[in-house]
Amino acid sequence: MRVIEVAAFGGPEVLTLTEAPEPAPRPGEVLVEVSVADVLWVETAIRRGAGGDHFPVVPPYRPGVGVAGIVGAVGEGVDPAWVGRRIVTRTDERGGYLERAAVPVDGVLPVPDEVTLPDAAALLHDGVTAMGLLDLVPLRADDRVLITAAAGGLGALLVQQARAAGAYVVAAARGAAKRAAAYRLGADLAVDYADPGWTGLVRAATGGLDVVLDGAGGGYGRAAFGLLCDGGWFSAHGTPAGGFAVPDVDTARGRGINVLSIADVQFGPERRRRYLRAALEAAAAGRLRPLIGQTFPLHRAAEAHRAIEDRSVVGKTLLTV
Repeated sequence: MRVIEVAAFGGPEVLTLTEAPEPAPRPGEVLVEVSVADVLWVETAIRRGAGGDHFPVVPPYRPGVGVAGIVGAVGEGVDPAWVGRRIVTRTDERGGYLERAAVPVDGVLPVPDEVTLPDAAALLHDGVTAMGLLDLVPLRADDRVLITAAAGGLGALLVQQARAAGAYVVAAARGAAKRAAAYRLGADLAVDYADPGWTGLVRAATGGLDVVLDGAGGGYGRAAFGLLCDGGWFSAHGTPAGGFAVPDVDTARGRGINVLSIADVQFGPERRRRYLRAALEAAAAGRLRPLIGQTFPLHRAAEAHRAIEDRSVVGKTLLTV
């Protein structure tokens, strides 16, 4: 089968299409015929060798950690009724940029008829994080909420959820296309990081924030923290702008600010399944809509990574197989 592998850290060109032996499901596993592979921004950092302690991956390795597709075969002890079903699943160390994957059946979730396989793949990780964050952060009606990286895969889901909770939603992103996407998703105000006065616009519109959900990190996240009112909530779960913007512990404590880090959204298997199921159900009911900006065929995985790193993409990036 075809699979993307990484022999050494480097630029997008190190994503190499190669042939690998056909996988076969072992007892307790199903064989997935992959239709769509999830692509995460953090995978571009890992590929460059910048995963650090949070994502200690060592080459050679297979990138990608989740797929959506159709069960083609089952291993011993698995109900044969799974064959032919549309599913979504993590693939973890098996890699996700590939044509077929044998995975444990207890990690597989069926995709509702109302949800497309691309949407299911888009929810596999971002949907879990979005549902988990809104489980951890007690959003209330009329809360003033800032979401950075608001036009990304995760940010788009958080904008919709915060809006549905009755919050006043401020979306921060870069460029006119991303601001327009945030407004379509329901943001009350969308600001551009390229505007040096963006924090002033947020403060003028809100008077201060109750919640910051920071998917950007770096200087953007640190600036967003400065907009929080005492007693607010700050989640530092993103790094595209230059590392997690985790605030100084003493400063946050002194102001009564509740801080979440990336560790708080690294959920165990049971919670991941619960949150993914909730995200799929919300999508099936029309309450949650993934923002898929672009797809690339498997053999163009390097182009997918390059587009993400160039910040030229709006919404989620996926690979089609």
